Amino acid sequence: MLEQFFDGAKRVQALRDGPGGPSLERFAEELYHVGYAEITARRHIRAAEHLIYWTNQEGIPLSNLTEKVLEGFDRHLGRCQCPRYGCTHRLDLLNGARLFLKQLRGAGVITGSVAESTDPVLLTAFCQWMRQHRGTCDLTLYNYSLSIRDLLKRFGEDSRRFDAQSLRQFVLEKSQRCGWAAAKQCTTALRMFLRFLITEGKCSDDLIAAIPVLAHWRLSSLPRYLQPEEVERIIASCESDSPVSKRDRAILLLLARLGLRAGDILRLYLGDIDWEEARIRVSGKGRRQAWLPLTQEVGHAVVAYLQGGRPRIDSDVLFIRARAPFRAFASHSAISVIVARAMRRAGIKCPSRGAAHVLRHSAASSLLRQGASLQDIAALLRHRSIETTQIYAKVDVPTLRQIAQPWPEVRPC
Repeated sequence: MLEQFFDGAKRVQALRDGPGGPSLERFAEELYHVGYAEITARRHIRAAEHLIYWTNQEGIPLSNLTEKVLEGFDRHLGRCQCPRYGCTHRLDLLNGARLFLKQLRGAGVITGSVAESTDPVLLTAFCQWMRQHRGTCDLTLYNYSLSIRDLLKRFGEDSRRFDAQSLRQFVLEKSQRCGWAAAKQCTTALRMFLRFLITEGKCSDDLIAAIPVLAHWRLSSLPRYLQPEEVERIIASCESDSPVSKRDRAILLLLARLGLRAGDILRLYLGDIDWEEARIRVSGKGRRQAWLPLTQEVGHAVVAYLQGGRPRIDSDVLFIRARAPFRAFASHSAISVIVARAMRRAGIKCPSRGAAHVLRHSAASSLLRQGASLQDIAALLRHRSIETTQIYAKVDVPTLRQIAQPWPEVRPC
């Protein structure tokens, strides 16, 4: 694959005959398949070649490359005197070296440890249990692991050392250092972790009651949403004919018309669209699947993206990154970034954190103003409980005015 990026036959042969030639060939093949542009791929291959030259001088075999070796390479770049390697941006060299290291790990060339630190055994077992029995996604497990890792760091992996007093003290200290949302996530993670330990017979059944309940008043706040004309301006900001605009417009319409979550967008696959029945299958929280109607507007936007915006790669994920490496988005945050950029183009200020979720709130609020019932909105948003949907009743101001009672007059003292 080296000939895909280098025109000179002598240059290609020199790379193949040099130290690490087979590894460079595999690296070039990987860069080609994930869609790197020619100039970018050449820069990364050059960085890998430089790394190989330096490791040979230092007597470090490729099978022993680690992150610490890359730190040494970074220090070397600050005073590099290697022949045949001209001045290149240091960050570009490090990026190329890290990509090369990742490719070596994937190919099994590196035989040593691939990580400087490993997760505790209990945490690893917990994550496997959650994936198998509850279908928990990796992002949720990552959020859970933050608190569980702190807990195991303090008390160790011997679950017999856990007691009610120490667990409550851990939660109270956590709540004092962070906000309500982070503290709530901590209590949720600890309860799930204790359920795992109870199932495995590693702690007492009544220990889960030691996790305190944090005070929170349901329906105490209003959902942050945009007016319909603002939503239309955001969608209209993607009217250009570029592949990125086609992708972003399809994503915005799915969020604004069907009320999808950012995580729902990540889990959409080509096979989830039933074109004959005009519907789309959505995998929500807990991998619960539901079919939603695919409107003409949304369907046309998705077709336009598939025909003129989606990179041709060997993946059935619906939405793909617009820059190499061409692959699925890493997390739901990328979807919110797309929405936030569209808001800035439209000159609209996001009323709260999580730009993608604002469009979900806006869709529900718009349906309510048009006369839809809370049951209909709950079905579209795929809420398991109607209580979750009741918060939108607060935004129906005209109806609330009809049932509002006058404030009783009180005589002054």
